[in-house]
Amino acid sequence: MDMRVAAYAVVSDDRDRVLLARWIQGRRVAWTMPGGGLESGEDPEAAARREVREETGYTVELDELLGIHSRVLPATQRITASETPLHTLRIVYRAHVTRGELRFEEDGSTDMAGWFTLEQIAGMQRVKLVDIALKMAGLEIP
Repeated sequence: MDMRVAAYAVVSDDRDRVLLARWIQGRRVAWTMPGGGLESGEDPEAAARREVREETGYTVELDELLGIHSRVLPATQRITASETPLHTLRIVYRAHVTRGELRFEEDGSTDMAGWFTLEQIAGMQRVKLVDIALKMAGLEIP
């Protein structure tokens, strides 16, 4: 079984908006939490800060660990062809922006980012992680 460990951040602002990044994989496009896979030997907190900066342009400070979500994807449900299941561990933090300006990632797994209200998120094409992370943060999509 393959394993992927990733770190994500729920970042909100003083206008009750949440920062999301638009994930692209081939023809699949959906909004997700800013974050991504840990590099070899990387601390999860450092990974969350790095990924938010790469995908959104913002430097963030982590406020708290919200939780860890574990999921096993059968080989038949993996995006890329594989004969092996994938175990994903998603480490989710609450964070706030300390500096930076919104910008889009170039040559990465996301192509844009933005701030959205929970009402806007309700109508967006999004990965399940968005709902999971927002629930961990006590934010419910209407």
